[in-house]
Amino acid sequence: MIKLFKENIRIALGSIRTQILRTTLTVLIIAIGITALVGILTIVAALGNTLSSNFASMGANTFNISQYENTSRRHGGDEREVINPIISYPEAVAFKNKYNYPMTETSLSFTATSTAEVKYESLKTDPEISVLGVDDRFLTNSGLETSSGRNFTSFDISNNAYVCVLGSDFAKGILKDVNPIGKTISVRGAKFKVIGLLKEKGSTFGNSQDLRVLIPIQVARSLFTSPNINYSVSVMVGKKELLNQATDYAISMMRRIRKLSPVKDNNFGVVRSDDLINKIMSISEYLNTAAWVIGIITILGSSIALMNIMIVSVTERTREIGVRKALGAKKSTIAFQFFIETLLIGQIGGMIGIIFGILIGLGISTAMNFAFVIPWGAIIAAFVTSFIVAVVSGLYPSVKSANLDPIEALRYE
Repeated sequence: MIKLFKENIRIALGSIRTQILRTTLTVLIIAIGITALVGILTIVAALGNTLSSNFASMGANTFNISQYENTSRRHGGDEREVINPIISYPEAVAFKNKYNYPMTETSLSFTATSTAEVKYESLKTDPEISVLGVDDRFLTNSGLETSSGRNFTSFDISNNAYVCVLGSDFAKGILKDVNPIGKTISVRGAKFKVIGLLKEKGSTFGNSQDLRVLIPIQVARSLFTSPNINYSVSVMVGKKELLNQATDYAISMMRRIRKLSPVKDNNFGVVRSDDLINKIMSISEYLNTAAWVIGIITILGSSIALMNIMIVSVTERTREIGVRKALGAKKSTIAFQFFIETLLIGQIGGMIGIIFGILIGLGISTAMNFAFVIPWGAIIAAFVTSFIVAVVSGLYPSVKSANLDPIEALRYE
């Protein structure tokens, strides 16, 4: 059986070589379909991985309470814009002091400015640095880690120490070629000692997460005194099973702090980390479905082309089939030979398509700064799809070749 299988492969390869142009065109048609499928699935996987990583920076099992603006509602047929009030410092502090749900940690923060100029000795940055006022829980709740140095301590925060934690891009800019830990930088004329450098996080929707200066919240409040500063509250829950109850309790607490009557809607927003990731995954599912639709349409055309070339091959080799049958070849042997040939063409096209699909996905992912991952699911799907295409395309030509009458076949010119 193994010897017969090897012989059929040898004959199939010989037949492919004798029809090299036609076979090449068929392989390319199959490869285009597989390339479209693998390429799109690779890009979707890279996009989903990047977005998940970005939103995971909120931290695991966390939710944020912040201002929720621009909610449109209809009143009497007229649409008007409802803008939620900011979360003030007294409200944020009141929430932190009163929120005592078990196994939770609360953090307060605010963006002091997004146009700060940071100086180190004679060097300075462009005025595009964000300065955040944070407490000692901010890094943990936000899923941030230091690559060197340390996080803020409760002593730093309570004593209003002039210390800071920097984003990773500072090590490539004004603090390049020096150890940033222990160095002194200047922000708005105030001197800060660098105690930590964050691990690289990249950009989220074009906003760099690595060009930030984190300073103690009370120090930030004293330096940046703009009116109507909007604060954010972040809560980390120790156990995922408690996240729903902790969120409900936080909403109830915030409503009491804002003195909302039971009939009024929330005038603040609550965003959970898992909600964002679930939305991303649902979008990815739609993109995957679209990839399969595009791939299947293209592959359908390639399967028709493959079936056509095999039918033509059967017709051209009618006399050869007649000779084989006259010498005692069984129907199954003849059918198996043409079936193997179809499978070889399909798998060659599939392999080429997988290689090109991954390369295209890698190129686009690199160009758009997506986190590329090897799409094993897409590769397996491509192998299975090309196999199914070969099976479907090879059945009819194989059966046709097996059922040829040997006498009529020998007469064929």
